[in-house]
Amino acid sequence: MRVLLFAGKGGVGKTSIAASTGLLSAERGYKTIIVSLDTAHNLSDVFEVGEDLFDVKGEPVEVFPNLWIQEINIQEEIRRHWKEVHGYITALFRASGVKEILAEELAVLPGMEEVSGLLYLNTYAKKGSFDVVILDCAPTGEAIRFVSLPTIFEWYMKKFFNLERKIAKFIGPFVEKLYNVPMPEESCFDAVEELFVKLDGVEKLLSDARITSVRLVTNPEKIVVKETQRAFLYFTLYGLCVDGVVVNKVFPKEVEGEFIKGWQLLQDRYLEEIETYFAPLPVFKVPLYEDEVSGIERLKKLGKDLYGGNDPIQVFRSESPFNFYKEDGLYKLSLKMPFVTRDRIHLSKRGDELIIEVGVFKRHVILPKTIASLNPRRARFEGDNLTISFEEEENAI
Repeated sequence: MRVLLFAGKGGVGKTSIAASTGLLSAERGYKTIIVSLDTAHNLSDVFEVGEDLFDVKGEPVEVFPNLWIQEINIQEEIRRHWKEVHGYITALFRASGVKEILAEELAVLPGMEEVSGLLYLNTYAKKGSFDVVILDCAPTGEAIRFVSLPTIFEWYMKKFFNLERKIAKFIGPFVEKLYNVPMPEESCFDAVEELFVKLDGVEKLLSDARITSVRLVTNPEKIVVKETQRAFLYFTLYGLCVDGVVVNKVFPKEVEGEFIKGWQLLQDRYLEEIETYFAPLPVFKVPLYEDEVSGIERLKKLGKDLYGGNDPIQVFRSESPFNFYKEDGLYKLSLKMPFVTRDRIHLSKRGDELIIEVGVFKRHVILPKTIASLNPRRARFEGDNLTISFEEEENAI
């Protein structure tokens, strides 16, 4: 099985890229499903699926031989998995004076849609339902939350769940009488525990670089590139492997004119930065087309322009370019840099970026917020790995 996550800032073209990848995968004989994790679903629009075919209940719909799409319907997911939890939260809002319909809307908590996506992913993996599962992620912030949920959920279940269950059982009746506040019933806790069981193994699935890869979709624009760097950092910190960067909407060179020339020069600059920032990851470039990309034929063309003759589901890179960790009270960064000696390396820092220079080669690494206020203190080689330690200003190199 192969799992691909397409992530990036809203509006960069994630859905079109995910759709073209899925179509090319299906054409190569892989049984493929594309699952939309964005609340503003538009997979059906990209495939130009009519309302008569599309299932509003969030079930998979076959749109091409070997290819299904699925847009998660949060109301259906509440009925399937969240009924007790949603009912309890709705009751809490009603107890505080919120009108019933508004209480039901407010009770749709952040993360419910992401957990539903994880449930489907884990189910498809365990049952072997598909050869390829492609996740069309929500914009960057929600995508990061999606991959962090398994870790957070496991921590909560191990540290607090049983304690909360006991408190609700023994103290709940007194709280309800004294404050007129509803307490969760056993069925609510049973539902949460059942969800946790169904999610078992999904964290291992996401962190297995032989199975799961993240592909970051970006545009050659300053703000978008910066957010893509940040996304790359956080996916890496959560243990997911990024195996490629897709640069979408690149102005074709054959287009001429004074107006477009300035944009082309600006894009060239950002394309060069992208190559530098994300090396040694492969960078795929997709041109800006004359018309919007929708429908089978245009998606096929996009897929061919994107991957050329390559298999779209192959693992383009399975090793993380760097690793942050803490040892002996020091924050450290480890990078694989073969064939380089210590005397050829120069380290500097600009804002939240660490700049590593080796001769004419320059590498930029975005630092986590906990490390961004520190400075590189020493660098040493352990085999092909360069390890950099960070400390306060007075001890920095």
